[in-house]
Amino acid sequence: MFCCMILKAVIQLLYIFEIDSKFHKNRNNIACAVITSLSGRDLLWVAEMRYLGVYFMQSCSFKCSLDHAKRSFYRAANSIFGKIGRIAPEEVILQLVKSKCVPVLLYGLEACALNKSQIGSLDFVINRFFMKLFKTNNIEIVNACREQFSFQLPSVVLLRRKEKLESNVLTVFPCGIFFL
Repeated sequence: MFCCMILKAVIQLLYIFEIDSKFHKNRNNIACAVITSLSGRDLLWVAEMRYLGVYFMQSCSFKCSLDHAKRSFYRAANSIFGKIGRIAPEEVILQLVKSKCVPVLLYGLEACALNKSQIGSLDFVINRFFMKLFKTNNIEIVNACREQFSFQLPSVVLLRRKEKLESNVLTVFPCGIFFL
């Protein structure tokens, strides 16, 4: 949690010092000005970068990549299926997924500004998992199963985590210097 707050502080400092103003768009790509470190070395521009387990994408605005998180979730969920298969009851499988796979999917995302389509893609991952577990393609059955087993969608979990992060930050920085 503390790492997420530090990450947000770094991003805000970049905006305060107008580092993001060095970005300008080309027609098909984003060209960026060269940034030189204090040691005199030029920093390389990459399309994607990992920092504290969260992947950031090259963009004119702050943007997170969810591809690695979704891939890791599927890898963890498939390993659970591979080890216990369909022998264990659904309650056991869902508890394992909730405790081992969902944290992999949602790690650090409460500090990221996700758009509606990104949040929907996270919900889709969980819905597809339920479709596989209960061998159905009907979303109404999936929703009923999720309610029956009290399994919340990532959109609900992230909203609750963001609210908790904001309340924790406001207690640490009550003067309002730290913006979310």
